[in-house]
Amino acid sequence: MYLENIPKRNNRTGKGKRLGRGYGSGVGGHTSTRGTKGQKSRAGHKSLIFFEGGNVPFFRRMPKFAGFNRVGKVKATAINLDILEKNFKDGEIVSLETLKEKALISQATSSVKILGDGDISKKVEINNIPTSQSASKKIIKAGGLIK
Repeated sequence: MYLENIPKRNNRTGKGKRLGRGYGSGVGGHTSTRGTKGQKSRAGHKSLIFFEGGNVPFFRRMPKFAGFNRVGKVKATAINLDILEKNFKDGEIVSLETLKEKALISQATSSVKILGDGDISKKVEINNIPTSQSASKKIIKAGGLIK
């Protein structure tokens, strides 16, 4: 029986390399696989993965860029009265669905607010859409309803 004929064991783990134990070890000698010079080649170097050589770390720099954005913030799409005047007839109902049908807002829009820019002369009914004070005054003055 020879050494090369001995069957290999399963899940065998060999010993790790012993670095820096002399030239004869094959991984010892001059720099011992650390490269030349610098902080990382010295003994006792223990640096965290996010250490940046003395710079302010990235996670501390980040908030200084553009502030924080609120998660889940819903921004309302603005619709002015002059748009309602052009696209709706007397007695029609203005709701989120009808605005999407007439392609006045995108299909992904979840929130709309009616603003008072322009005039309206048609009697429209506003359903479940918030309005500004000036818009609600003009709608009621024209004979419309706000629900």
